Amino acid sequence: MADLPLERVRQAKPFSVTGVDYAGPFLVSSRRARGITPSKFYVCLFVCFAIKAIYLELAFNLSTESFLAALRRFIARRGRCSQLYSDCGTNFVGANKELIRHMQIAAEQEKIIWSFNPPSAPHFGGLWESGVKAMKTHLKRVIGDQILTNEEFNTLLAQVKAVLNSRPLCPLSSDTNDLGVLSPGHFLTLEPLVSVPHVDLELVPINRLSRWQMVQHMHQSFWKRWHEEYLHKLQQRPKWLDPAKPIQEGSLVLLKDENAPPLQWKRGRVTQVHPGRDGVPRVATVRTSGSSLTRSLVKLCHLPMDN
Repeated sequence: MADLPLERVRQAKPFSVTGVDYAGPFLVSSRRARGITPSKFYVCLFVCFAIKAIYLELAFNLSTESFLAALRRFIARRGRCSQLYSDCGTNFVGANKELIRHMQIAAEQEKIIWSFNPPSAPHFGGLWESGVKAMKTHLKRVIGDQILTNEEFNTLLAQVKAVLNSRPLCPLSSDTNDLGVLSPGHFLTLEPLVSVPHVDLELVPINRLSRWQMVQHMHQSFWKRWHEEYLHKLQQRPKWLDPAKPIQEGSLVLLKDENAPPLQWKRGRVTQVHPGRDGVPRVATVRTSGSSLTRSLVKLCHLPMDN
């Protein structure tokens, strides 16, 4: 495997270098009424090469005009990007031609350089393909057979975007008393992403929920599914032949908590590890913001930058 390209490691503002891809389709209706036929909508995913933050925008179809509209909304909210990477989809190729034709007058200051993957080589776009998988897999399952309106789907999409950008990356400081972690959301809002408090609707039957409660139920279900999968991947080991990287005293770790509310990552600082009779530690004492807990190491996860 080759080294990471320069665009992935150089300092740049968020979304200065961006990958883009489509996910879907999703059935969405314009409004709630009898006889309304739902239409196929798509999600246009933008991923930043520097901080791996994700931006989701609703696209009404796969045409060049629809993508250009999504791109204009993206640039209006996140600023101009200098480079775009994508596969060889006809809508992307057509959009590239339109941008070149309309932006010749703006010369080099406003020109967007567009790079395409080789044909039939989706592994070249692993960065945005993984983002599509993280979003689409669970979003399809939590929506199920429900037909959302444009407003409901846009609300759910914005909340899903916040969930994906809240993932912890590394400690904010080396201070042992500081339990703060850096996330992609810090680069976008200069503070941790938060969720508006709401009632836990996980155990309420969906036929007893109002439309607004149903959207929040989907948001909570997406968080639970993706949150558990993300923590599980932080502990993945392809083989058990070699010892795993041990958790050291003073390390900042994530605690597995199936009942955590959306965007709330339970964190703690390891104060002591307890070796077994064979000298291998399997239990640790963790100091959280509220108390000191004793947990099995299978319930503790390294931060991604520490793996």
